[in-house]
Amino acid sequence: MGNGEKLFKLVGLAVISLLFFSLHLYLGPRANRWSRPDPEEFAAARLMAEAERIIFDCQKSRGLHPENNEFDPNQTGLIGLENSPLTTTVGNLQAKRTATNPELAAVLVNLFRKAGADRGDIVALGASASFPSLIISSYCAAMALDLELLAIISVGASQWGANNPEFSWLDMEECLRQHGFTRHRLLAVSWGGEDDSGKEYPEEVRNRLRAIAQRLGLQFLQAGSLEERVGRHLKLFAEASGEKKIKAFINIGGSSVNLGVDSSILKLQPGLTRIRKIPPASRRGILQEMARRGVPVIHLLNIRKLAEIYGLPWDPKPLPSPGDPVFRPERKQPLRLITGGYVLSCALWLLLAGIIRRKAFRPAPRPGS
Repeated sequence: MGNGEKLFKLVGLAVISLLFFSLHLYLGPRANRWSRPDPEEFAAARLMAEAERIIFDCQKSRGLHPENNEFDPNQTGLIGLENSPLTTTVGNLQAKRTATNPELAAVLVNLFRKAGADRGDIVALGASASFPSLIISSYCAAMALDLELLAIISVGASQWGANNPEFSWLDMEECLRQHGFTRHRLLAVSWGGEDDSGKEYPEEVRNRLRAIAQRLGLQFLQAGSLEERVGRHLKLFAEASGEKKIKAFINIGGSSVNLGVDSSILKLQPGLTRIRKIPPASRRGILQEMARRGVPVIHLLNIRKLAEIYGLPWDPKPLPSPGDPVFRPERKQPLRLITGGYVLSCALWLLLAGIIRRKAFRPAPRPGS
């Protein structure tokens, strides 16, 4: 190949590269972009902000003075105590406050849609009380999308979660129901703690929680092996969903019955996640079992990473308003199309250049030949 032919091909490839680079600059920022929330996202965020006001006012009405909680500068009512008889594990205060952002309810609308949940569908929620804000965000997102949400929640919580014995998750649930948050179905509650028995809680705390559960028509699930507990939870979800398929499972927090005890859980990304390894039944939680059955899984635990993915402010003061723009990070299809188009265009150009070379650069016939 002569220098003229090489230059001909290189010029063509340079032109193609320039065109697709310009296309990338134009479409790239639009693949991950800020935009105003759509009606369902806005409705979910607005409901979340309303729920925070309800929880805060409910604590005040009970004489608990949430306005004096130094850990809750945004006065959401959803930040608990540093330590208490209901505290099961350590927690991250900044993560707890970040999770009170009403925009997370809008994020959950986005995640439910990505999971394929549509109006009238059923989704299941398994949670500890470590992130009451995320539980309520799930309630609000399901309400905004007109989904039927089935929940099983453990009352134990990590630091700064719903760990106040005088205002546990069951108290929050009761306050929400009294103010019209009744679209979800809380099927049962569990104790949480080391083996889901709650044996480490003082008896007066256990008695208080039993009394509230009875008022709400809820039963406490029995402790047992991991397989037994997973089986009981799955049975409740199956009985409540009937003939309808569960379209998504949401895990909130680090409850062993939901996560299992296999180390592979540490590799999971937050948001709509892919479960690449299904552990044996003795180590498997509801999250992996749902994935094994083909149910999309939404995993809400690594709040810092989730905030990075969705452009959420870390530990914001004050909290964003429900109508603020939301970040849409996972629209990668345009970038994939640009990359595919670039590779195909380069291949076609090299093929076309070869045809042109044979015609334009073949030697001229010698005189007399």
